[in-house]
Amino acid sequence: MHKERLEDIGEKELIDRLGKFLPINQISDDCALIKTANETLLVNTDSLVENVHFNDITICPEDLGWKAVASNISDLLSSGSKKTIGITICLVLPAKTEWIWVEELYKGINKALKEYGGVILGGDCSKGDEKMISITAFGIQGELELRRNACKPGDIILTTGIHGLSKLGFLIQNKINFDNEFSLNERLIIKSIEHFCRPRVYPNFLSNLLKTRSNNNTKRIGCTDSSDGLFQALQDLAIASNCKAVINYEKIPKDKDWPKGDKWDEYYFFGGEDYELVFSLPEKWAKNLSKLDKNIYEIGFFTDGEPAIEFKDNKKNKLFKNTPFKHF
Repeated sequence: MHKERLEDIGEKELIDRLGKFLPINQISDDCALIKTANETLLVNTDSLVENVHFNDITICPEDLGWKAVASNISDLLSSGSKKTIGITICLVLPAKTEWIWVEELYKGINKALKEYGGVILGGDCSKGDEKMISITAFGIQGELELRRNACKPGDIILTTGIHGLSKLGFLIQNKINFDNEFSLNERLIIKSIEHFCRPRVYPNFLSNLLKTRSNNNTKRIGCTDSSDGLFQALQDLAIASNCKAVINYEKIPKDKDWPKGDKWDEYYFFGGEDYELVFSLPEKWAKNLSKLDKNIYEIGFFTDGEPAIEFKDNKKNKLFKNTPFKHF
């Protein structure tokens, strides 16, 4: 009898199957919701595993601590968190790990918490063959509920920033050789390494949404983050909301020194770990927000149709034949 392995079914199918053991719709977003008497809590867990997400060559422990926090807070923000309460930390470490490595990791964690809010609430430690940092973050739901399934046909698709930089930073840190046809600009190299090692999130995002809201009765909008890449974020929104995403390639924001070519488009759409927010708004709201925040970019729109992603310029659609990052 054939025994299915995780490499056969893949990460998304694994999550769907695990969802059968959870309450209905519990896996539709990265954050779980817990209703209390006074507030609704948002809870998220994210893990970084040695030789899957990091190693001692690509990132130092202090930057790793920062990144572990940023990845969790990004998920909280993409659900509409107005405040981060704190985090718990699960550490799995080989017994030969030096204390200085752990100390530097926690320095980075505390720097990120000082920047974005929250405290260390506790955690757990265990021995293992490779390092793993798993953080559970707790936030408070704000006035606006941001959910993957809240996009609507006619909505404008927006993103908070430029994608692909973290992927380039990862490649540079791993000393990957690029084609000899071009040389990377020094400014782009520094910027990409910074995006990979010290990703930024957007604590003012929710307040800017509220400032520019054209209809105060609107309480839900479609949103996710691009931790698994821009393509995966768009696909998640389209599937959850049951509509088609149409992307205008010419409006995609890129760094001024970003190289051209199919490979670089692949890095841009499938790179991951950029932690930008990808979301949709009614047209008037989108225009208001873009005027207020120049780091918000319109990149397309949702329309009726089978859940899918396509470019306005059909010649670019071959790009979407690539495969997103998979954990298995």
